Amino acid sequence: MKVVLIEDSRLARAEMKRLLSAEADVEIAGEAENADEAEALIAAVQPDLLFLDIDMPGRDGFELLMALEHAPAVIFCTAYNEYAVRAFEQNALDYLVKPVEPMRLTRALERARQALPLERGKRLNKLGLQDRVFVRDGERCWFVTLKDVRLFEVEGNYTRLYFGSERPLIAKGLNYLESRLDPQIFFRVSRRHIVNLQWISNVAPAVSGGLQLTLKGGEEVEVSRRQASLFREALSL
Repeated sequence: MKVVLIEDSRLARAEMKRLLSAEADVEIAGEAENADEAEALIAAVQPDLLFLDIDMPGRDGFELLMALEHAPAVIFCTAYNEYAVRAFEQNALDYLVKPVEPMRLTRALERARQALPLERGKRLNKLGLQDRVFVRDGERCWFVTLKDVRLFEVEGNYTRLYFGSERPLIAKGLNYLESRLDPQIFFRVSRRHIVNLQWISNVAPAVSGGLQLTLKGGEEVEVSRRQASLFREALSL
């Protein structure tokens, strides 16, 4: 299990490394003391799990997660209890209060060990164009063939699906959906959007340096600068 520590206190990082050294299956792949360092490190080493402080100089832990295109599993570590509800809204595996007790860390790692194989299994079981999925929004339900879904869009803690004239919200995050969908068909263009490539009608340069997509349903979606080169590769011969 490849782990990255993100914590502005050098002493707190040292203590966490000491605690984790007793875990034979944990590899500390790197450490960062702020969100800027962490964002670059995560992209470089692609860890399975983050131990993430919340209150840091500059961007806090929540802002870091919002900036990531592909967020690993997260265990928050903080000196404050008041962030707990928001942490679990971010689908955190656990929430540890510093100073971290060894037994409490053991329980958090056990949750991670149980969750990570499930996430890897989901990545292997990709859903393609002909697969049908059950969608429910309140009292309304649909069986939808994925070829008809042109766009997935983050809305708060939910994701909005676009198919036909329908726009239901589902209680699934974009990271989870990305792990289930075939990336050859459903492309993560930004932190907020996954696009069905077969529904693209036009591509144009964007002012931001990325790309502007127009879908056959009329929606306009921007490809982030980071994803634009990957998008070009996906559609090139």
